[in-house]
Amino acid sequence: MVLQFLNSVLQRTSARSRNNYRLDLSSLMQILEDNEIIASNIVRKISALKTTPERHKTYSSKTQEEIFSYLETKDPLLRLYILFISYNFLRPIEVNRLKVKDINIKEKYLQFKAKNKPFKKKSIPDILLNELPDLSNLNPDDYLFTPKKIGVVWESSEQNKRDYFSKRFKSVVKDHFDLGIDYGLYSFRHYFISKSYNELEKKYAPFEAKSRLMRITGHASMTALEKYLRDIDAELAEDYSELLKTT
Repeated sequence: MVLQFLNSVLQRTSARSRNNYRLDLSSLMQILEDNEIIASNIVRKISALKTTPERHKTYSSKTQEEIFSYLETKDPLLRLYILFISYNFLRPIEVNRLKVKDINIKEKYLQFKAKNKPFKKKSIPDILLNELPDLSNLNPDDYLFTPKKIGVVWESSEQNKRDYFSKRFKSVVKDHFDLGIDYGLYSFRHYFISKSYNELEKKYAPFEAKSRLMRITGHASMTALEKYLRDIDAELAEDYSELLKTT
């Protein structure tokens, strides 16, 4: 029965999502086994599927501007969600974890559980602060982003929240703009990090530009940042026509 459910998840989504559901179910079953409610954790015997790392393409500036303009009236809440990915360089799952109390308007920073550490603080740029609604009367312990509005109760797992906003983005944006499977929420992060690096490179030498960018993106090391920039093709070669000319 469990295997049938996981297979149905695989058919609807991807091997990665199927593995995530398997992990959640295994954790639950292990608690039941530890408390002697069931004889054994049968999910533990189900193998994880091999997955290929996702590689989202970077949007063109024209497409990015069109999407933001479209969402202003079509889905302002989704637009604000995307702005946290775009302007604060957060991963979608990190945006999902944000609570009202994690946003410090006065001191211009937010805090969240990150990929590489349990607790992280990042500055909020004015361009994002200016987009935020008044949060002062909201319950500090409520999640910032929910399906219907900012700062209300939303009892759901991290996986379900991630799936919800991914599906919402697909139905509202991807289907409307006829975007392929290679484009997603991560594409905004790639675009704006590339844009920021290219702007910094106009003013500073490459190492200095990357050092300044690392403070903004929150990468744990220069090596990690350089690998990320290579992966998203943020560094393009200057015109090399002179090298190709015959003498």
